[in-house]
Amino acid sequence: MIEAVQHHCARLYTWTIAALETGVERRAEVVCLQEPPRERKGFEIRHTAYEIRKRKRVWTAVRKESSLAVDERTDLSKGGNDDVKVTDVRRRGEKVTRIVNIYDQKDTMSRQRPARKLRWQRIIRQDCTAPWRLQCPRKRSDPRCTKPRDAII
Repeated sequence: MIEAVQHHCARLYTWTIAALETGVERRAEVVCLQEPPRERKGFEIRHTAYEIRKRKRVWTAVRKESSLAVDERTDLSKGGNDDVKVTDVRRRGEKVTRIVNIYDQKDTMSRQRPARKLRWQRIIRQDCTAPWRLQCPRKRSDPRCTKPRDAII
């Protein structure tokens, strides 16, 4: 079994580092981050324990000391506008586990959800983990919500 941690970082550097440190404390081999901070020229976020594989809105960090073989599946996340990152990981002698890191939110310009444009039947399979944070308040959890929002992918 692959140990993993998932966290929404709200574009904050401190939350991103805290999530990675939590991964170290819990001995997680994979850390999935949604909405990490935007990097600027000359300012790149790194961590001594993890190799961070980045898209605009999702990062997948794989522990450097782990014995995992990692294969980024850009062919499967094409069309997701950097909101989806598909990674296959495997230990020697074990089956491949697919990690699908998803940030599902409407694009402000197009008003569409890029994650929904993907061919999910090709991505999701038996040995698959898909951590994501859905923006879907309900009346009972948020009194400001006047009607339930669609939360199905």
